[in-house]
Amino acid sequence: MKSAKQRFAGRYRPPGPKRSPLITPEGAAALKDELDDLWRNKRPVITQAVQEAAALGDRSENAEYIYGKKMLREMDSRILYLQRRLDHIKVVEGVPADLKKVYFGAWVTLVDDDDNERRYRIVGADELNPSSGYISIDSPLALALIGKRLDDRVELSNLKKGYDIIAINYADAEPN
Repeated sequence: MKSAKQRFAGRYRPPGPKRSPLITPEGAAALKDELDDLWRNKRPVITQAVQEAAALGDRSENAEYIYGKKMLREMDSRILYLQRRLDHIKVVEGVPADLKKVYFGAWVTLVDDDDNERRYRIVGADELNPSSGYISIDSPLALALIGKRLDDRVELSNLKKGYDIIAINYADAEPN
């Protein structure tokens, strides 16, 4: 007889790296809005659809019922995740005392070795959006930038790339 560990060895996934609990006020509001929308608007619609599908008869061959239950499980999982995440996040409001150093929430403009200019905002893991320039505080680039000053050089050894910091800004809520 196989042990429980052997039976479920193919399903086991080690936990991911611990994420920073930091988040901007905008990010916290977005998570709360998503949770509210799921709980008040989307979940009741799916619950009603599952009830209607269940009333049609045999549930084992009822595709609408099976699909609805699957959607409900996924939605409940997301709701639980958001509730737990909102309990553990730390909203970072205001600006740091030293505006000439890179900290959480900063917009940082970098120039790489090929004179390509990029602008990033260091945000929480739940706010990650590379197309908007939002990078996670847990990313290698953000970790390398934290605490640096204007005109400092940042080297990323795993990419064999270097960046120079040409601007640090806390005033902008959105990129220019």
